[in-house]
Amino acid sequence: MITPVADDVRVHESEFLQSNAVIVQGASGVLVVDPGITRAELAGLAADLRELRQPVVAGFATHPDWDHVLWHPDLGDAPRYGTARAAASIRDVLAQADWREQVAEGLPPEHAEDIPMELLGLITGLPDGAVRLPWDGPDVRILEHRAHAPGHAALWLPESGVLVAGDMLSDILMPFLDLAADDPIGDYLAALELFETVAEDVAVVVPGHGSACSGDQLRARIDLDRAYVRALQDGGAVADPRIGPSAPLEWLVDVHEWQMQRLAERGSGS
Repeated sequence: MITPVADDVRVHESEFLQSNAVIVQGASGVLVVDPGITRAELAGLAADLRELRQPVVAGFATHPDWDHVLWHPDLGDAPRYGTARAAASIRDVLAQADWREQVAEGLPPEHAEDIPMELLGLITGLPDGAVRLPWDGPDVRILEHRAHAPGHAALWLPESGVLVAGDMLSDILMPFLDLAADDPIGDYLAALELFETVAEDVAVVVPGHGSACSGDQLRARIDLDRAYVRALQDGGAVADPRIGPSAPLEWLVDVHEWQMQRLAERGSGS
């Protein structure tokens, strides 16, 4: 089901980790951001758009993680964009002879056989430093930063007040840092500061995973993520409901402990 969240902006939620595909209405068709996970979901999204008589005229991948660079033939052959860094990152993966095996290692077992690999990662990098998406719809501004993954970008739609956050600002996932970066803590804190530059005008936030929220909840999500990252930085106890005893995803505790261990190793020079 495609659910409206603002004028000309709709969201389709996947069963896998509440993954959100975002559909933005343009003059001659729609922009599809991070379209989905399984073959059935992607084909279903394409069928829903056909029923609405809305061709896909552009795609965008917020970052190069496998679950954000998928596609389906039924969505057509519109240009699929990402930042220059995101495109370079997934291009490096696809250049490996065993890239399918590498990607398969990270797939959820319950969906692994249903995830289409044929068009994975075939995105076009925008010019380095691009700040707007080239398409015939409403203004879509690219908020690129270095948190979570190389070339990660949120999309800001000032006309509708929608912030498409990519894999950040989630109510179900705590921050996942890019631990291969030179300064994962600093990168994440800087990205949260970037979101604060548009916070006053945000009406709706759509995270890559989890529930959309109203703009007046944005600062609470920023504050929660910042508290988590600073706790990692300090090496102290973390009080976060997403990894607490009532958290819906038990495996997040393991991810949290792994992040703490990796950061501690970096701090000790390992």
